[in-house]
Amino acid sequence: MIPIQSYQGRRVAVFGLGRTGIATAKALEAGGASVSCWDDSELSRERAAEQGLTLDDLNRRDWGDIAVLVLSPGVPLTHPKPHRVVELAQAVGAPVIGDTELFAMALNALPPARRPKLVGITGTNGKSTTTALIGHILNETGRPAIVGGNIGDAILAQDPPRPGLHYVLELSSYQIDLTRTLACDVAILLNISPDHIDRHGDFANYFAAKQRLFEMQEPGGKAVIGIDDDETNAFFSRLRLRRPEEDVVPISAGRVFARGVYALGGRVYDALDGASHPVVDLQKAPALPGRHNAQNVAAAIAAVRLLGVSGRAAAKAVESFPGLAHRLQRVAQQDGVLYVNDSKATNGQAALQALNSYADIYWIAGGRPKDDGLDAVRPALGRVTKAYLIGEAEDRFARELEGQVSFERCGDLQTAIARATSDARAAGRSGAVVLLAPAAASFDQFTSFEARGDAFCQLVKDELAAVDEPVVEREDAV
Repeated sequence: MIPIQSYQGRRVAVFGLGRTGIATAKALEAGGASVSCWDDSELSRERAAEQGLTLDDLNRRDWGDIAVLVLSPGVPLTHPKPHRVVELAQAVGAPVIGDTELFAMALNALPPARRPKLVGITGTNGKSTTTALIGHILNETGRPAIVGGNIGDAILAQDPPRPGLHYVLELSSYQIDLTRTLACDVAILLNISPDHIDRHGDFANYFAAKQRLFEMQEPGGKAVIGIDDDETNAFFSRLRLRRPEEDVVPISAGRVFARGVYALGGRVYDALDGASHPVVDLQKAPALPGRHNAQNVAAAIAAVRLLGVSGRAAAKAVESFPGLAHRLQRVAQQDGVLYVNDSKATNGQAALQALNSYADIYWIAGGRPKDDGLDAVRPALGRVTKAYLIGEAEDRFARELEGQVSFERCGDLQTAIARATSDARAAGRSGAVVLLAPAAASFDQFTSFEARGDAFCQLVKDELAAVDEPVVEREDAV
């Protein structure tokens, strides 16, 4: 745990009592604050009470003694409208922050020489993989690293800061919106595409939240920017006008430049020192297939090189990276058919990246649709042999795919797996892939994308168990 002493002796409101909220309340109490906890969910309140936290209905109490509101990232801050507790805090002038800002306060209170290194990763897609990969490389090369933020355990539940430690944080736009002073030594923007518009109001606000990660950096902080999108390329150019050239590093999956890190032809090239040379053979990294993962590897190499890791040591660590659950996770292989769980592909852009990683795809798609539906995946539909549609998106996706690819309405995940398996086996072609890349949120039939991915893994094993040939579980499955 990281005790938070910034509000010692003062009253703090914590709203949202999931894993992050409970860790936040405990860290504040450990630092001497009086904490009033609340959640709209009765079940969450019961769990918090079981942990010994003080429940205090923030909707009914007098806010006159509240010094700050620490808000769960999942609670609306501005759109579609501020949550009632946000309005109550604003009415008394109490700042509204998140647990990441409390973490930043703890770091900022340390003498500069005793502060750990801090890497922050944001973007629309690829954040989790890149974050985990950077943490893996640092740990494998003898640099202690803790991975947190929007991945893994809550950041305030982690080990306290110490010199020589590296914190590697995945940061969503929701988290950055609640953060004011997080000064990353290395900040990374992978890519940008429309997402979470319901929570930000429009794309400009969403992108602005991402850019704030770089606005919070101190002089000398390094920025690593993916330049494969028009918007991020323009942002890179703006940063280059304001910062020294050596502090702004471009990355790309396909574009070659004199200084930066880029992927081309199945290799990642390090050109940070002005002379380009290959450092990673992506064929030796089976857990990182596809062009989007090439960009993720380029970002990770850039980040660790800026932190002092040699290219050769970084490349060796990349090859041993096991991958992440629910991100192109190879689940099983039987009769020449590979089963891949990419439940994290909750929008069209993420699903496009998954589809571009394979050919002869039996594609399971659907859930609660996003505003742009399947617009982003159209360039990759030629890779899809047949689609199997599930959830609330079933009818909408059927209309969007009409005349472009063969599809079947399946309703639920179990039916989709059974029919995809039957069709793939009947075709008798080695190299077929049954791919779960929903291009939609999970909340119609599952509590989270993790729950959806776990269900896929179990249902695949159940489906294949009836076949005589043994199921081969992939060594690189997580």
